[in-house]
Amino acid sequence: MPQTPVIEAKNLDLTFQTNDGPVQALSDISLEIRAGEFVSFIGPSGCGKTTFLRCVAALETPTGGSLSVNGMTPEAARQARAYGYVFQAAGLYPWRTIAGNIRLPLEIMGFSKAEQLSRVDKVLDLVDLTGFGGKYPWQLSGGMQQRASIARALSFDADILLMDEPFGALDEIVRDHLNEELLKLWARTGKTIGFVTHSIPEAVYLSSKIVVMSPRPGRITDVIDNPLPRERPLDIRDTPEFLAVAHRVREGLRAGHAYD
Repeated sequence: MPQTPVIEAKNLDLTFQTNDGPVQALSDISLEIRAGEFVSFIGPSGCGKTTFLRCVAALETPTGGSLSVNGMTPEAARQARAYGYVFQAAGLYPWRTIAGNIRLPLEIMGFSKAEQLSRVDKVLDLVDLTGFGGKYPWQLSGGMQQRASIARALSFDADILLMDEPFGALDEIVRDHLNEELLKLWARTGKTIGFVTHSIPEAVYLSSKIVVMSPRPGRITDVIDNPLPRERPLDIRDTPEFLAVAHRVREGLRAGHAYD
């Protein structure tokens, strides 16, 4: 029996009304994401990658087509706490400790103090920040702050993790390390992950599926089921298999520009 998609878009459109007239951000997006998949969205700036993620999170409202999350509307899924969201910037409150930042959504949701402490300890361990809960954001490096942001998104144990280019501002060495850690996290938790990136190597290294998008209005030009094994050391990026997938992504990006 085929598995029901966790996220399903059918002929999705989104047009923003601006002072300069309508701007079509998404056009005819149809996509299925299944439980446990790691799906990267890649394309040029302004192609609608983040917009699609924001539609899933009920932060934007499509103007055409349909979108479901766990069989519900995005708004109902948001109320059911179906997903955690990691933004481009860590967005930690400087006056709260790392543990205090991670605890914030749990406080809002009404978890008991004991449950809050237990969950904070668990997710700090998941992102390799055990012992840093009492520190303040300014005492941590950029990479550690972003790991704390991921921990916050994981704290209430939603099945879906939405990540909007979380490593884009970090240097390459830190980014490589966090890519490795994110793969381990995915393997340990089995979360369904939607991940926005501008980096072809990052998309190929991390994903089980890669969605290639065109310039505005955002369309899907290719959906690639990544044939690489789940166990991926960094040096897999030098293999012919990796380079073949990267080449297909690059070709999809070129094809998208043909719409211009």
